Amino acid sequence: MPPNTPETISEQFKKLDLKKLVREKGLYQVYPQVSYPPLEPFEHVDAGKRGDPKKASLFDNATEVFDLTPIIGTEIHGLQLSQLSDQQKNDLALLAAERGVVFFRNQDLDPYQAVELGKYFGRPHIHNTVGHPEGLPEVISLFYDEKNPTLTQYFESKAAADGWHSDITYENQPAGISILKIDTSPESGGDTMWASAYEAYDRLSPPFQKFVEGLSAVHTGQIHTENAKRTGTFIRREFVDSVHPVVRTHPVTGWKGLFVQPGFTKSIVGLSTRESKLLLDHLYEHVSGGHNFQVRFKWEEDSVAIWDNRSTFHTAIFDYFSVGRRHGWRVTPTAERPYFDPESKSRRQDLAEKAAAAAAAVAKKDSA
Repeated sequence: MPPNTPETISEQFKKLDLKKLVREKGLYQVYPQVSYPPLEPFEHVDAGKRGDPKKASLFDNATEVFDLTPIIGTEIHGLQLSQLSDQQKNDLALLAAERGVVFFRNQDLDPYQAVELGKYFGRPHIHNTVGHPEGLPEVISLFYDEKNPTLTQYFESKAAADGWHSDITYENQPAGISILKIDTSPESGGDTMWASAYEAYDRLSPPFQKFVEGLSAVHTGQIHTENAKRTGTFIRREFVDSVHPVVRTHPVTGWKGLFVQPGFTKSIVGLSTRESKLLLDHLYEHVSGGHNFQVRFKWEEDSVAIWDNRSTFHTAIFDYFSVGRRHGWRVTPTAERPYFDPESKSRRQDLAEKAAAAAAAVAKKDSA
């Protein structure tokens, strides 16, 4: 073997251009047959707790900031995620915790930079089965087009409502922030939807809220196990089942959010099979039909979504197989083990109390 020269060393560390690679080669993912040990617990320190309530570092440096709906989704223009300061990252984590999902367009962020950004928000998750770019196990590649009839048939056989999920909730410490960049889009279609877990909780009746607050649910990666068996993919780490509260408290906002979804929730602890199915089906329909607490994002090439899995659900819309391809990649930092604090408040309650306190302060000042 020839000795390393500057040229060969440079070639060894050459960054992959995934956008170029998918357009020239198509499928590029690798599926290494290596075994990973079980994930070890870790203490998560949330960047959002260091955020400025006014998000001045973000808002004052952006050219435009606007909410897509009153409940969920904010879009920011004029900033590059590849160049954020630490305070901007803190403010972004806080904004995502509050608004659920934050969108950026025309981003130069590459997957290597995204992995480093992900490390700021938590411990990047390495998936048990899915394909990833060579040398980037923390990156999940998303690539679908009209040339894969088996994949097309699989997704078209599923109901759209079945796709709602929060990322990797089967893990004992599931995802916090997720980072997704779409760099290749079809001419039309391929949107993604998010729903607010806060508002999903708030729109339950008070007696029903009290009922579900006392419950826990089993989350499983069974769907990934089945897909691996169907496709012959090597399982690099055994999937685990985890038990999480049906209503969880967000550690940054302190708000209650619904935390079950058809992607990974298997059953309700302590209920009979029939009772569990009835309850989960109702909650799933509540989320999928909650158009008044959802946002639908139309991707443009090189757009990025940053969302908080602890306060949202999301689902991709597979309506574009006949018109083109869609490619992107995701980095998924993990966070704390889900918990429920009985003293926590709902989003509506907390915002109403703060608004009342602010109005009282203004009235007191005016009367002085």
